[in-house]
Amino acid sequence: MFRLPALVICAAALSGCLHFHNGPMPGEPKDATYLTVDGTRVRYVDVGEGPPVVLLHGFASSIENWTAVMPRLVKDHRIIAIDLRGFGWTDRPVADYSPEAQAKMLKALLDERQVTGKISLVAHSWGSSVALAFALAQPQMVERIALYDAWVYDAQLPSMFHMARAKGIGEVLFSLFYDQRADERITQGFYDPEFVTEGLVEEVEKAFERPGTKAAALEAVRGMDFTRMEEKYQQITAPTLLMWGREDVVTPVSIGERLVRQLPKAKLKIYPRCGHFPMLEAASESTRDLRDFLAGVP
Repeated sequence: MFRLPALVICAAALSGCLHFHNGPMPGEPKDATYLTVDGTRVRYVDVGEGPPVVLLHGFASSIENWTAVMPRLVKDHRIIAIDLRGFGWTDRPVADYSPEAQAKMLKALLDERQVTGKISLVAHSWGSSVALAFALAQPQMVERIALYDAWVYDAQLPSMFHMARAKGIGEVLFSLFYDQRADERITQGFYDPEFVTEGLVEEVEKAFERPGTKAAALEAVRGMDFTRMEEKYQQITAPTLLMWGREDVVTPVSIGERLVRQLPKAKLKIYPRCGHFPMLEAASESTRDLRDFLAGVP
């Protein structure tokens, strides 16, 4: 990797190399549905009937994160899932990518889809920060919150993310390194290496190649200023289920223990032999717990 002085020297030359993108992208799913809200063309899924449940994926992920969960939930709920701004097949515009801005975009989409009354929010990793931002902004709308391995504290950010906040430095880092070693990063997310298939790695690498992805990812990282949100989490009074992989090295269980103490009505479930993706590695147990929680089972 470049030493910091070298990065500083070439920052001016590379800072303009990241480009945003609006509109269709090569290879879009033919059956995908889109809605333009808050200046962003958003890919979404809206299926089923019953109490609305909104699914929010994590950083550098997409609706496909919920492939194992949606079929179990759609039997009893109206499921709304979106690709957040900058990820999946949603636009990568010049815009605000903070959790608050993503929550504002979600609210606009829900309004367009005529979602009235209360909703339940289900989120993974960085998507959890969007869910909590939504709960803080729209407390009257939130019935329940379920978070998988939440990424919601400034202390969780790696040094590269802190460095990337500097103008020029972030552009260099993401230009050179954002799409590197995808297989190694994916492996870190799982306890069982069998989940890291060649097909999964290829799909992630293809997602990195979509136009505007690096620029959007950098802005999402710069929007992770969790310090302004952390002190407000205790204001969230909706019942909350925290689901955590015991062997998660991306977001350790200690983060879940911290969050369960801060949220007034939260409980923590820990799944053994499981990493950062309980909806995949502990699919049966975690989805059962999620369904019970959404149904109000104690």
